Amino acid sequence: METIEEILSQEKIEDIIEELKYKTVCIRPWEELRKEYDPKLHPVWTDRSYRDIVKKNGGLVRQCRIALGLQKLAVKRIGELCFGLPVKRVYKPKAEGEKRAARILEDIFKKNRIDSVNNERSRYLYASCEFATIWYTQKKPSIYAGEATTYRLRCKSYSPMKDTEIYPRFDEYDDLIALSLAYSRKKGDTMTEYFETYTETRHLRWRKDQGGAWEEDMAPEEIYIEKIPGVYAYREEPIWEDESPNVYEAEWTLSRNGNYLRKNLKPKWVVFTDENIKFGNERDTDVTSRDVLKYPKDAKAGYETWDQAIDSLKYHIETIRQNFFSQLQLPEMSSDAMKSMPMSAESRKMIFIDGELKVTDESGLWYEAFYREINVVKAYAKKMYPSLAKDFDALSVEVVITPYQIQDEAEKVNIYTNATGKQVMSRRTAVERLGYVDDVDEEMALIQAEEMAELGEPTM
Repeated sequence: METIEEILSQEKIEDIIEELKYKTVCIRPWEELRKEYDPKLHPVWTDRSYRDIVKKNGGLVRQCRIALGLQKLAVKRIGELCFGLPVKRVYKPKAEGEKRAARILEDIFKKNRIDSVNNERSRYLYASCEFATIWYTQKKPSIYAGEATTYRLRCKSYSPMKDTEIYPRFDEYDDLIALSLAYSRKKGDTMTEYFETYTETRHLRWRKDQGGAWEEDMAPEEIYIEKIPGVYAYREEPIWEDESPNVYEAEWTLSRNGNYLRKNLKPKWVVFTDENIKFGNERDTDVTSRDVLKYPKDAKAGYETWDQAIDSLKYHIETIRQNFFSQLQLPEMSSDAMKSMPMSAESRKMIFIDGELKVTDESGLWYEAFYREINVVKAYAKKMYPSLAKDFDALSVEVVITPYQIQDEAEKVNIYTNATGKQVMSRRTAVERLGYVDDVDEEMALIQAEEMAELGEPTM
């Protein structure tokens, strides 16, 4: 396999781009996935054989079309389960310099609104099967955790959902050696294509105007952190997996049933007689006090209603919906589902067991991305704060993904209070696990000061 330097050393830009577009991961194209993700692109809306009926008199009978956005709902559900409770980064500093480094790193993540970024990336990953996040600096004086620097660190995420094609290039050891992005921008009536590549040492960008050839859009930029300044993650199939045909079946059933309802719900006045009688001569009820209808002797008349097997239809649709969530291990968290559950908090927690297992199954991919991202941010921070370079290297950071669940705060406090009372764990560990404070050491100092004040002893 060619190295990235061999690829970039080719004379023709077209050859370089063609090589960088070679994708070793197998992912379904977004244009195909979008037809399943977007309810308006489901067959019940796009199938040409299911057309509106044009009458001879020019009238139009519209077919009933009911789409179910369960695929889009599944993407939201898994994102809520993974990141409804924000991801925590637990820092374990051993020296004062490492404490400063920890505060700087956390402030960088907070100022980049990392919780919102995670929600966005979750939607990209579970719908389009991939995302890329690029970190970059801007030469602008900034302050992180009270420490001044001449640069500001930002990030931006890309996905095929946002009209950006992503091309990761891996070597024979499955190490990422290049991360490329392809997108188009329209200015006036002219469409321009862009292709940019990030390696461990360089950032390159080319452009191609409409009808033109590829050319350099900028001089190559040096990447001084000595690693690709981005994160890439992918999965081989969307979160709804193979459930789309079942969703389509439910949509067709509901839509056809809607057509029957339109046709048959109109009240029908039926006369049972062998005599010839005339209809349409009844008086207008708006201008008369009563209606007088005359029918032959022994005739029978009355409204006829349509007896439909509504229970069978409801069972069919509900079974498809239940199977959708159960097979994907996603809890059904709608209001109707919650109302049907027992009211105790403990029993309601049980519906999240499948979801917690699903998050555990998905967390390996996210941990790999988050630890990679921490290393990238550390590398930038070392350049932004040279005096703390060794502290950033030595700082230990643990990422914790907590699946969403119904929490009883009083129960949680009691658990950790009892644990410290019986010396199952230290008070510092309990405060850290409880997650209510950002600076555990500062909180421990405040607790100690309060206890000393209660004993009447002077505090330092």
